[in-house]
Amino acid sequence: MAIFKIIVLLLSLFCFCQAQLSPTFYDQSCPNALSTIRSSIRTAISRERRMAASLIRLHFHDCFVNGCDASVMLVATPTMESERDSVANFQSARGFEVIDQAKSAVESVCPGVVSCADIIAVAARDASEYVGGPRYAVKVGRRDSTTTFRAIADSGDLPSFRASLDDLSDLFLRKGLNTRDLVALSGAHTLGQATCVTFKERLYDNSSDIDAGFSSTRKRRCPVNGGDTNLAPLDQVTPNSFDNNYYRNLMQKKGLLASDQVLFGSGASTDSIVSEYSRNPSRFASDYAAAMIKMGDIQTLTGSAGQIRRICTAVN
Repeated sequence: MAIFKIIVLLLSLFCFCQAQLSPTFYDQSCPNALSTIRSSIRTAISRERRMAASLIRLHFHDCFVNGCDASVMLVATPTMESERDSVANFQSARGFEVIDQAKSAVESVCPGVVSCADIIAVAARDASEYVGGPRYAVKVGRRDSTTTFRAIADSGDLPSFRASLDDLSDLFLRKGLNTRDLVALSGAHTLGQATCVTFKERLYDNSSDIDAGFSSTRKRRCPVNGGDTNLAPLDQVTPNSFDNNYYRNLMQKKGLLASDQVLFGSGASTDSIVSEYSRNPSRFASDYAAAMIKMGDIQTLTGSAGQIRRICTAVN
């Protein structure tokens, strides 16, 4: 009986260990998984540089809605709404087809082994690295959800471009992320573009927290009437490179979104972090990598929870 209990204990410990995320999770089951994903992602970004920002954002929007489980990838069915159709994602979230292509490539090497959730997480790392960001070890071993969480996506778990600093801080805290994580992850806005509708109010409300010259320049592409779908780079200086110009912009009152500029200028604790990152790109890079790893741990499905989808857009 004692031997039986020991065996049961060892098996439970083994299952527990197996269920944890690890950079080496696929070393035995699919040794070429990460290199296959990397190749697919690099090909996609070489075709469209903007895709780097889109893939990073997709990972963020996946993790903040009920965890990093690829629920954002699922398309709507007669019995299931899609997170893609939520206010924050509709006609805004991009990169779904790139994840689908990476999944297809991995399936041809190791069918039924690598989750879509892991592909999204790895893709975000590969995307930032390709355009100059840090390379960090992505923990893998996530499994995919069997449903979506549209209501959660629309209930405030994805930050608004109008969000105040308190709103952002509270949201990130609920996800287990601190103030430094908030400022570091916001630095992903050194890449990508935003539609005029997301920053028009900021240009025309005569606010004191926006540089007059910067505002005047942006108004050319964003007239007071119309142009809502016109795009503008979040970082006007180096829009396709991962660097620390985002923080320099904030210190000059040149944050494009209101939810960016709130990180600097109010005397809050974020001011000193923004200032630090503007002076020290290495510190920004290391903190960004640490925050991305931390974000990738939010409410993950492991072990026997969820499933490994055959295709990312539908449950098995």
